[in-house]
Amino acid sequence: MIRSSLSLGAAAALFLGASVLPGCASYTAKPVAPAETAAALERRTFDDPTLSLFIGSVAPEQSTSNSAAEWGLSRLTLASLYFHPDLEVSRARLALAKAGVTTARQLPNPTLGLSPTNHTVITDPSPWTVGFLVGFIVETFGKREARTAQALSLVEAARQDIATASWQVRGRVRSALLDLWAAQGRGRFIERRQGLQEQIVALLERRFASGEIAAIDVARERITLNQLRLSARQTDKQAAEARASLATAIGVPMRAIETVTLNFAAFDNPPALPSPAELAGPFRGKALQERADILGSLAEYEAAQAALRLQIAKQYPDLNIGPGYAYDQGDNLYAFEISLELPLFNQNQGPIGEAEARRREAAAKFIALQARIIGDMDRATAGYRAALTTVATADTLRQSQLRQRQQIDCAFRLGEVDRSATLTAELEMVIVESSRFDAVVQQREALAALEDALQQSMFDTGRLPMDGGLRP
Repeated sequence: MIRSSLSLGAAAALFLGASVLPGCASYTAKPVAPAETAAALERRTFDDPTLSLFIGSVAPEQSTSNSAAEWGLSRLTLASLYFHPDLEVSRARLALAKAGVTTARQLPNPTLGLSPTNHTVITDPSPWTVGFLVGFIVETFGKREARTAQALSLVEAARQDIATASWQVRGRVRSALLDLWAAQGRGRFIERRQGLQEQIVALLERRFASGEIAAIDVARERITLNQLRLSARQTDKQAAEARASLATAIGVPMRAIETVTLNFAAFDNPPALPSPAELAGPFRGKALQERADILGSLAEYEAAQAALRLQIAKQYPDLNIGPGYAYDQGDNLYAFEISLELPLFNQNQGPIGEAEARRREAAAKFIALQARIIGDMDRATAGYRAALTTVATADTLRQSQLRQRQQIDCAFRLGEVDRSATLTAELEMVIVESSRFDAVVQQREALAALEDALQQSMFDTGRLPMDGGLRP
């Protein structure tokens, strides 16, 4: 012990100053009111001024284009990035990960120990011994750096999770809009077939009335007409379900969809389609290295590596340095204490083993993810190639049917065939065109599967911010 003339009052002032340091944060309750949140969701519309500001900030060309009054795939995707709750959940996870960096970088707070003692033997000038000891933890072997590296990797993983969620939301919007486009297209073909079928039935009924044909011939065509009417109702149902799915995918009530004009140009006239060589080369390699979930999985692996470095560093004890002071029955005493943990019973081998296993698990998950992506790309590529072949076959059949129809029209003008022949030829033409449209729908669906597998936009000419609209 070192004796000094430091007064008891000065020591007490030092103690009080250390003990009354104020905190900076305070708790504020933020209750969730289900009625209010539900009402806010129900009020969402595409006229929201903040949505317009969001679109203008992340994709200015979408707010200044000639079709800005219409909502196509690109603008609907931006609306989903703004409205959909899944993105808000991912953003909250990112905020949590960023807070984890602050936690990882914090220095350990010192400790303060008090030891007031009263002596039973009265002494002069005081029977009391009053002292305190301040303990400082000095972390060794890069523990704080490893902990910070782990937290930063988790931030990157959370950031990539937002991009992955953005692609998933985009996929649901695209699929719902594609379903609506397909249902409306099929509805138009059914409407054309129904109109021709009605003309055929009317013509046959007149012939039946004049005794030219049997009742069975009229009944057969009338049954076909009734089936077309039922099919029309089915396509209406499919279109309504697709609108509801589109609203859900965006995160707005269905009435918001019903108040805007939808643009299907992305499916009517998509950008230049990729060739099979491109799919087998650049697109494939880029997906296996740069997809958002690939980058997120790599970040999680780096976090596991940093966690292992941290546990290895914990084999070595931290230093506890404790300067202290005591007022002992009139004397001022100073002390200086150094302590550390003795690694006699374990050298942190258990946590190290767990960290090594987690690193192996992270590596295995990454490889499994790449394998799944390869499988998805192979299936999507095979489906796309088959769809291209089907569309080509449908084009050939359409050209053949067009020539046949032209021949029948010529024969009708020459009086060689009657009106029923031209109606039948036109009906066959509509059926062939309807089949070709179904083949095109399958081709667009295969292209959508490729978009999901590659995380590469196949229906947009511009670049969308598939990071949830985040800014550094």
